[in-house]
Amino acid sequence: MIGSGRWETDILVKALYPFLNLNCTWVKQTFEEADKNGDGLLNIEEIHQLMHKLNVNLPRRKVRQMFQEADTDENQGTLTFEEFSVFYKMMSLRRDLYLLLLSYSDKKDHLTAEDLAQFLKVEQKMNNVTTEYCLDIIRKFEVSEENKNQNVLGIEGFTNFMRSPTCDVFNPLHSEVHQDMDQPLCNYFIASSHNTYLTGDQLLSQSKVEMYARVLQDGCRCLEVDCWDGPDGEPVVHHGYTLTSKILFKDVVEVINKNGFVNNEFPIILSIENHCSVQQQKKIAQYLKEIFGDKLDLSSVSPGDSKQLPSPQSLKGKILVKGKKLPYSLGADAEEGEVSDEDSADEIEDDCKLKLCYSNGTTEHQMESFIRKKLESLLKESQIRDKEDPDCFTVRALLKATHEGLNVNLTQNSDLKDTSKKSHGRLLSNFGKHKKAAKPQSKLHSTSDDEDSQQNCSAKETGQLCRLGRRRKTMKLCRDLSDLVVYTNSVAAQDIIDDGSMGNVLSFSETRAHQVVQQKAEQFMLYNQKQLTRIYPSAYRIDSSNFNPLPYWNVGCQLVALNYQTDGRVMQLNQAKFRMNGNCGYILKPQQMCKGFNPVWEETLSFTIHMPEIALVRFLVWDHDPIGRDFVGQRTVAFSSLMPGYRHVYLEGLTEASIFVHVTINDIFGKNKQLIGLRGLFNKNPKHSSVENSGQYVRKRSIGERILRRTASAPAKGRKKSKMGFQEATEPKESLSEATDLKDKEGVLRRTSRSLQARPTSMPVDKYLLNSLPSSDQDATTDAEVKNKNASVQI
Repeated sequence: MIGSGRWETDILVKALYPFLNLNCTWVKQTFEEADKNGDGLLNIEEIHQLMHKLNVNLPRRKVRQMFQEADTDENQGTLTFEEFSVFYKMMSLRRDLYLLLLSYSDKKDHLTAEDLAQFLKVEQKMNNVTTEYCLDIIRKFEVSEENKNQNVLGIEGFTNFMRSPTCDVFNPLHSEVHQDMDQPLCNYFIASSHNTYLTGDQLLSQSKVEMYARVLQDGCRCLEVDCWDGPDGEPVVHHGYTLTSKILFKDVVEVINKNGFVNNEFPIILSIENHCSVQQQKKIAQYLKEIFGDKLDLSSVSPGDSKQLPSPQSLKGKILVKGKKLPYSLGADAEEGEVSDEDSADEIEDDCKLKLCYSNGTTEHQMESFIRKKLESLLKESQIRDKEDPDCFTVRALLKATHEGLNVNLTQNSDLKDTSKKSHGRLLSNFGKHKKAAKPQSKLHSTSDDEDSQQNCSAKETGQLCRLGRRRKTMKLCRDLSDLVVYTNSVAAQDIIDDGSMGNVLSFSETRAHQVVQQKAEQFMLYNQKQLTRIYPSAYRIDSSNFNPLPYWNVGCQLVALNYQTDGRVMQLNQAKFRMNGNCGYILKPQQMCKGFNPVWEETLSFTIHMPEIALVRFLVWDHDPIGRDFVGQRTVAFSSLMPGYRHVYLEGLTEASIFVHVTINDIFGKNKQLIGLRGLFNKNPKHSSVENSGQYVRKRSIGERILRRTASAPAKGRKKSKMGFQEATEPKESLSEATDLKDKEGVLRRTSRSLQARPTSMPVDKYLLNSLPSSDQDATTDAEVKNKNASVQI
């Protein structure tokens, strides 16, 4: 094997000689600098020193091997300049690319334009490759002027071409927007972020306006803004009930306005999570209108159909406000009203809310310092676990440990200060409670209930935990903010009414969404064909980890919100998905997700059953993909239970899936017991397999028999798909002559039906049927009446 490898290398070195550019100034200068004694030769030690200087980290054994292969003259142990040039080429040469060049150049050291065209067609699967295109590649990538003059591509030029973006695995056409952008918004996956303002975890990290500029630059088109009452009447943005820092809402809007449409004109969805009083809601609406201006004006946007959402194309340069909207039943003159507060507007779970109350002796700084130290330690421990499993959140253990540590620490501090009778700061939260252990609330409380709860908590001992911030059933919303919501109205699942209205955005946490996907995947996909759905991370992901978005994309959820500040596998999946359409933030969903999927096979399956009383008919549906095949569903029916005519075969376990078939069952009386076999629609000389029970009967075939559907199990592996069916394999030639002799043996004339012709792919089924209906005499069949009774089935 060693000798074989050396032989291959020797051929390679000799082949390199004709096209070495020996006058290369840089190579000459490098050789002279490495030649320390000026004798015009380089020994192995000088080569090692040169390799170190050039920062080429090759094993010494490999360097010595290439040295020996380049040293071909009588003076062994040193390299002349010509030999060094060969050594340099060997060092920088891609052996795989050189062998590829040889295979397409008929063992020459270069590719002609014709050779290159053949390579591009055969290996790169490129269409419409012209000679001029190949010459342009040679002019652009070839380094040798001699090769350029001869219009050939040498190894260096070929290497440059293969390493260029032209040969990147990513389709260059996808670097630009290439998909149809004129379909309704619900037909697109939309790049979405969660708690966009945060730079790290969900409890301790900083909120920064720069995060909005960053995610917009990354192609994100749905931004989240959590709004809370701030000092001096100015609304602020931060993660409520946590220790995250606060930023001004006005600053957030200004950054979005400045960076929103710099490189991307497709619409931005601004998800407003409103926790503000009516007074500060009006301030929010004022800033949105003043700063965004015409970007909020959707009066000129026409959806085309009153029952569908507008398209990304029609919304270019626009900003959609996603939020609550006052009910239409409320009078137009009402300045405010009650709306549901039972969705993601208060997405943080009650048992994850953190609130501090203080009294004499304990400062906010001391309390926050302890919490930060404890949580940061636990967050580091949680890094080693799987943070992407929606069924096993590592932060549950983190919450429990935090609760116990804080409780012990605060109790100790309280005991030490008992003599001074000064109460210390206490952590008022259900922070450490396990989510599954929490009892579900049968009734949601109003604002007054929250205040009473806080007052009761403040009367308890230091360090005691109690529930705060219970979700309100309703909240007050001002008219000014409500009017800015047009096509993206935030609703809870229980608020959805199937009245044909559009513009609702349903929000789910990943935990709830996971349940829906498992239990009602079909209904979920149907809903997502008309409306928008937003999925956001569980509140237990306090370390800002991300869930796997694929299951939710697979059921058509458009707004799968992720923590963009957290790098890793999930964000890499997200980035790869949205790069396939110019990174514009909108990816067109597959057609099957935009409409119920309704393929038409237009084929027929005919077979003979000899004992119908015990036969079973099984319908199977398989999903064929390039890798393998997957079982989709089945329905098995006893033959005696089979109903003829147009029927739906509902697949078991799939409530929305069925096969529409036309079933024909005919009784056959005859002594001819041969198995007719499977007959395809496009047989060259099909013979009608049904035989009537009268000796001389002419039957006109119905139109329904020509509307053909195919349902069968998946073909065996390795078998070529063919529309000829199995007739040729199952019907011996003798059967044809036997059928022809029926007139002589039994005295009855058998007339075969006319040959069916293949329908052109471009011709609709209805036109084909109208153009090809035969007359009654053309389509007649007459069969012999004999003893044995069989059943012929056509599906």
